[in-house]
Amino acid sequence: MLSYVSLSSCLIPFQVACIQTPKEQIPAENRPNIILILADDIGFETIGSYGSSIYKTPRIDKMAGQGVRFEQCYSQPLSSPSRVQLMTGKSNFRNYERWGYLNQNETNFAHILKSKGYATCIAGKWQLKGDEYAPYKAGFDEYLLWNIMDTSSTYNERYKNPRVLENGKKKKYTNGEYGPKLFVDFITNFMERKKDAPFLVYYPMVLSHRPFVPTPDNGKAYDDFKIVKRGESGGSPSDNNYFKDEMAFLDKNVGEILDKVNELGISKNTLILFTGDNGTGVGIVSAMKDGRNIPGMKGYTNEYGIHVPLIAYWDGKIKPGQVNSNLVDFTDFLPTLCDAAKIKLPESFITDGRSFLPLMLGESYTPREWLFCHYDPQKGDFPKARFVHNKEWKLYETGEIYHVVNDPLEKTVIAGKDLNPEQKKLISTFREVFPTMVKKEEVMPVKKAKIKKKSNEEEDL
Repeated sequence: MLSYVSLSSCLIPFQVACIQTPKEQIPAENRPNIILILADDIGFETIGSYGSSIYKTPRIDKMAGQGVRFEQCYSQPLSSPSRVQLMTGKSNFRNYERWGYLNQNETNFAHILKSKGYATCIAGKWQLKGDEYAPYKAGFDEYLLWNIMDTSSTYNERYKNPRVLENGKKKKYTNGEYGPKLFVDFITNFMERKKDAPFLVYYPMVLSHRPFVPTPDNGKAYDDFKIVKRGESGGSPSDNNYFKDEMAFLDKNVGEILDKVNELGISKNTLILFTGDNGTGVGIVSAMKDGRNIPGMKGYTNEYGIHVPLIAYWDGKIKPGQVNSNLVDFTDFLPTLCDAAKIKLPESFITDGRSFLPLMLGESYTPREWLFCHYDPQKGDFPKARFVHNKEWKLYETGEIYHVVNDPLEKTVIAGKDLNPEQKKLISTFREVFPTMVKKEEVMPVKKAKIKKKSNEEEDL
């Protein structure tokens, strides 16, 4: 096993050295622990507390009841763009270079917290390329990851008998081990060892990404499940019926982490955030308590491709039972984590986000009036797109206007002449955003993606 703790401390981008704490140096032990859980391919409609009538998520729902549930959190439509944005606090036009890649010269939240004394850990899905040094270069002290180096890993090797990389050592399990359980065990072990010092845990889950296959809680179905390469016969193919079971295990994973926080007696000094990286996969239709049936729109720029859950819990700090309707963007996570850790970002640090910690704590906050999205996934046949939106309206750079609150699938373009004066003023404000969000004088040609009936089953989407 490789050990690069001293090396990783030397690989933090230079910009981090300029980050200061407010007014005075704050001892590391006075900073809170932070746990960020990023579920894979789940939109807001998959969580019970958001109105789902089909999936059982009691632990996440309880977390929402004991904390704050954000109703208007937005990601990118696909995972790699979302992950880069989440980690760096920047809109994709600034630093998203290609699919499944994070430039190691980009400062991310792990670099920043590590520079201020945090022990850092990542487990789950990497999908950011690089060699066995990459997670260390990204600011993590310890890691257990799927989808790093061995990108030829078969379609199912994130679940039963996973193929992973643990702190530089390749591992292939063969005795029925389950990836999500291994990741949570790795995280809880890390928490046990680091409970007396501030730590950052980043858990980018592999659940509930296709393939939808049995979990260990399925008993015989899991025991009988055969792992094969995609397209080969002799194994169980992805079955949408197992999506419910994967959601149940996802919820169980979140509960296990919450239980460990309570067991260690650190709940009053630990901020826990739960969100999803993009909308639910195409082909999954979720029934809601209000009678709606919401189709998964992963990859697409409509409401169901980018509207994700966000729940925050901090025992004794966040007033229980809150529901917040302010706009939140994935660029907001880095400044929020830094704010919670009492780290002041210098004015020279470029971020498109703003901390939503005040929203959690009931403090003064200037609400966002709009969110901007630059989408160029460079994957599949999803086209480029740029748009500005709020909770009700959306404007694409090419001029299409949608009243998304009534038309979430964007079936009807609204003509400018049909807007009232207030709406025209709003759209005019949206239009002024695009020139300020341009890299290298680039103006992106945009065409709408046609929605397919069947989902794209590429393993690394």
